[in-house]
Amino acid sequence: MSPGALGLTALIVYLAVLVAVAERARRARVDLTPVDHFLAGRHLGVFVLFLTLYATAYSGNSLLGYPAEAYRRGYSWIMATGFMMSIVVVFHALVPRLRPLSVRHGFVTPGDYIRLRFRGQPRVDTLRRVVAVLMTIALGNFLLAQLVAMGLVAHEFTAGLLPYWAGVVGLAGMILLYETLGGMRAVAWTDAAQGILMLCGLGALLVWLLGEAGGLAAATRGVATVRPEAVAVPAGRELANWASTIVLLGLASVVYPQAIQRIYAARSGSVLKRSLALMTFMPLVTTLVVTLIGLAAIPRFAGLGALEADVVMPRLLAEWTAQGLGSAALATLVFLGALAAIMSTADSVLLSLGSLVAEDLFDRPREATETTRFGKRAAAAAMLLAVLLALVPELRRTLWRLIELKMELLIQCVPCFLLALHWPRLRAAHLLAGLAVGTAFAVGLALAGQARLGGVHVGVLGLALNTAVCCLLAWRSDPAPAG
Repeated sequence: MSPGALGLTALIVYLAVLVAVAERARRARVDLTPVDHFLAGRHLGVFVLFLTLYATAYSGNSLLGYPAEAYRRGYSWIMATGFMMSIVVVFHALVPRLRPLSVRHGFVTPGDYIRLRFRGQPRVDTLRRVVAVLMTIALGNFLLAQLVAMGLVAHEFTAGLLPYWAGVVGLAGMILLYETLGGMRAVAWTDAAQGILMLCGLGALLVWLLGEAGGLAAATRGVATVRPEAVAVPAGRELANWASTIVLLGLASVVYPQAIQRIYAARSGSVLKRSLALMTFMPLVTTLVVTLIGLAAIPRFAGLGALEADVVMPRLLAEWTAQGLGSAALATLVFLGALAAIMSTADSVLLSLGSLVAEDLFDRPREATETTRFGKRAAAAAMLLAVLLALVPELRRTLWRLIELKMELLIQCVPCFLLALHWPRLRAAHLLAGLAVGTAFAVGLALAGQARLGGVHVGVLGLALNTAVCCLLAWRSDPAPAG
């Protein structure tokens, strides 16, 4: 069997397993209420919750975008491990206060917290909808990135037997099928299997690469020979970019709607705490590994362009597959792990997007089964639009830039959660004003082609303005208790 045929066969078997899981999740559902469909009835245990958090956090962006960025930047990208660790740190400022409120008041979407926190205040509904719009746009961007990554991985690993467009359309259809049938249960169960695949596959790939190179020291010498600047000490501007990216990812990632909904879906506070404790170690076994994989690719593939670098991981897998049956089996495992990670993120995004549109944008009632049906239809429409965009070559950017764009929008929502949870004096009108100023600043500069100022992301600078406006207005107003 040729390497391409092996990859295609493995893909078909894997998709058949996903269909079986979806059917099992459909039979396990209790009812069609939003709580059961979007949060699995709030019954996720430690093991499944940890793996669904892991598989969602480490997506196609991580498995394709991070190695590609390491290839482009060199050893300065090793700090990506710190970016991912910052997410876990910031979660500890959010979870202890948000989780008890979500249990007491039955939250389903991020907007439920805003509705409760600022109830009775002017502008509360406007604030909730503006936050929902920003989150929806960010989720749409995220979904687009996953579809692009799916198409690239499937096309490359099947040696072109599966065209890019077929990978995008077929895998998008599969995600929509099991998300619609099984809701959060199907998403969480498939995430658990996908997380295990990803861990095993990445470890195997790194061992092969370092073994081929003669160890990490020899691999570093190979990089230095081909591209000396890739091992140079970073300049001040790059250090500023490091700090900016830590802030950007650490703050924006915790207000992902799918991350917030997993806080709501945990069986108990102790389950959530133990799952987050396990997540602390994941950057070392995932982000660090994919960064080293990207660095090891520098001597192997010289002169790749910005978009070409996004297929570093699939090209490495193709080389590995050609070395024999054992290597082909392990490479196939990595391929399925990478594809699993991408699909697990896409399905989580789709599920959150449906609930966000149904409840926060269109005010459908939290308990009604019709809300679930409306959310499913909204998710299907979003998936169709994302597929169409993924098939337009002119709209493709590097996967890392897609990450940055969505983060620069999401980070403007941070004061509505982190600041509001800890400062009762804040009002909806203060946050709305800050959100408008910060978003206008970040989006305006991004549209003007200015991604950073002095190495600092425009979204981070926008957040600084956003927070300053909120604080100034709050200090000048009369104290007001939380809602």
